[in-house]
Amino acid sequence: MDNPIIISTLIEAPIEKIWEYWNLPVHICNWYFADPSWHFPRATNELAVGKGFDIRMEAKDGSFGFDLKCTYTKIIPNQEIAYTLEDGRAVVTYFEKIDGAIKITTHFEAEKINTRTLQQNGWQSILNNFKNYTISN
Repeated sequence: MDNPIIISTLIEAPIEKIWEYWNLPVHICNWYFADPSWHFPRATNELAVGKGFDIRMEAKDGSFGFDLKCTYTKIIPNQEIAYTLEDGRAVVTYFEKIDGAIKITTHFEAEKINTRTLQQNGWQSILNNFKNYTISN
């Protein structure tokens, strides 16, 4: 992956809980958005190499929506998930134990439409939502 955008957060929670909240659709629908004006009418996830997730993201006012799909390329339970988005961009997320907490770091290839800063801020916002959802449930 050349010149990836990197985001991260630190969460004080058991890795088993973090892994479950990261991967189960019932949880994904509660955190996988950059802005609270979005929601998920549907989400599926088959966590296996060669399989993937399919998430429908829509603005709550119905003005815009899209499907986000990927194919998993590597899965090491409680440690690493790698996948390729439909447009060919690679994404890798690492889960690292640090002093009783879990550091989540995601590396992703930038798309060419939006600025790197906008993409980094959006993905970081999603990761922050994950942290907030995980520690509050």
